[in-house]
Amino acid sequence: MNLSPGAYRLLREVRKKLLHEPGVAKSRSGKVMAEIEAWCHEHDMVLGMRCSTRTLRFDRELLAQIDATLVASGLPSIDANLSGLTTAEQARHGSREEKGVRENPRDHRVLASLPAGAVRPGIAATPRDVHDLDWRQIQLSAFDVLVQVENLDSFYGLASHLPALASWSCPLLLYRGDSQYGGGFGRLSDAWASTSRPHVYFGDFDAAGIRNALSSGATDLLLPPIAWLGERATSEHLPEGQYQYQAALHDIEAGLPAGHPLGDYLAILLGQQRGLRQQWFSGQLVVVPLGAIRSG
Repeated sequence: MNLSPGAYRLLREVRKKLLHEPGVAKSRSGKVMAEIEAWCHEHDMVLGMRCSTRTLRFDRELLAQIDATLVASGLPSIDANLSGLTTAEQARHGSREEKGVRENPRDHRVLASLPAGAVRPGIAATPRDVHDLDWRQIQLSAFDVLVQVENLDSFYGLASHLPALASWSCPLLLYRGDSQYGGGFGRLSDAWASTSRPHVYFGDFDAAGIRNALSSGATDLLLPPIAWLGERATSEHLPEGQYQYQAALHDIEAGLPAGHPLGDYLAILLGQQRGLRQQWFSGQLVVVPLGAIRSG
């Protein structure tokens, strides 16, 4: 049998106390203590007088014996906390893998769309290259705007050049994320916010899309021009399941200063109950400033 993460936590707690005390008595009741006792017996450790009817008394000698047996068995030592480590990092502490506490392989991964690079033999040329990256390896200072793309198919289909972004020399275009990439994007987005540089949200023109943009800290939206959108937006692209988000957007609309560029868009979305999915955008796009607006 192997010791569980709970048993490792208890042993680390005991070791910490033994730095200042000659012994630590722990109640023998409970699953974790029963597990530790069973493990000790399995490895022929004589507990002897350390055991009373109700408690097991740990001392430095017993902890050293447990630790040495763990390491000799190819298992992590008592002090090797596997929580938050990748599988490869856990492997350096022995043969035991703790999937429940390890770092997910995609926790820091993001999908980036970058201008096409060198042609690779056997790979068809495309307008842009998509890279799976660890966001911590991206030098944020090299980019002047973050562009968050909501839908994966739209992300993969991005044109080689977006005229609406021409005022920025080096945009960083990333997929907003899902269950696989959402964690990495969220971490990068938090780091980006500290740079005080623009953050553009490019996604559906519907209640959820506007809400996501505001809650993510976006400073701008990338949308079709208001006249074009006014002709093509449809009630079919405003799902009933998104009505729950509209109350907050009504409050935002009421608080907009006169002439705010978002006002005309919210008039279509809320007043006319019409929207348009990102995949139906075509032609020219414009940057719609959000200013200091945020959702709760």
